[in-house]
Amino acid sequence: MVDFDVETRKVRTEEFATVGALTVEVYVGEGHVDAESPYVAELFDTATRSASAEVLVAVRDGEVLGSLTIARYGTDYADIARPGELEFRMLAVAKRARGAGVGTALVSRVIDIARAEGLSAVVLTTMPSMPDARRIYERLGFAGVPERNWRTATGLPLTVMRLAV
Repeated sequence: MVDFDVETRKVRTEEFATVGALTVEVYVGEGHVDAESPYVAELFDTATRSASAEVLVAVRDGEVLGSLTIARYGTDYADIARPGELEFRMLAVAKRARGAGVGTALVSRVIDIARAEGLSAVVLTTMPSMPDARRIYERLGFAGVPERNWRTATGLPLTVMRLAV
C-alpha cells in the first residue's frame, strides 16, 4: 500500500542526526555494513553529505521515515555516475514504514529530478543483502548493468542498476 501522506523533500539541518541514525540503523542494524567499518561514520554524517550532495527525506506527520543521497557526476559522493547520469545512494527506510511506498516515493523523486534536469539515466549500487530495495528498483524499471558491477575495498560484491529516463 502506498502512503500518499508521505512528503519527499530536502533534509533540514535539524533532521541531520535523525537521518544519520536511521541510515546507520538500516545499514548496520540489518547486517549490510559491519559496525566496525569506517563507512559507518560516512553513513551517519548527514551534515557533510548535504554540503556536497543532495539528501532527500520522506516525512509523514513530521517524522522522518526514510532518506537517500543524490550524487551528481563528478562530485565527492558519486561512485558510479557517468556524464548524463544521476546517482543515488544510501537509501534507508525505517522498518515500521516498509511496504507503505516510502522507498518508492524517494526513488521516484530522484527519477523526476533526473528528467527535469534533462539527464539520460539514474544509476545506483546495491548489495546482494538488500532484496527489499532491489524489488523497488526493479518495479520502477531499473535493470542490472553487470559490466559496471564492482567490489568494496573489503571485497564485498556490489551490483549496479540503471534506469534510462
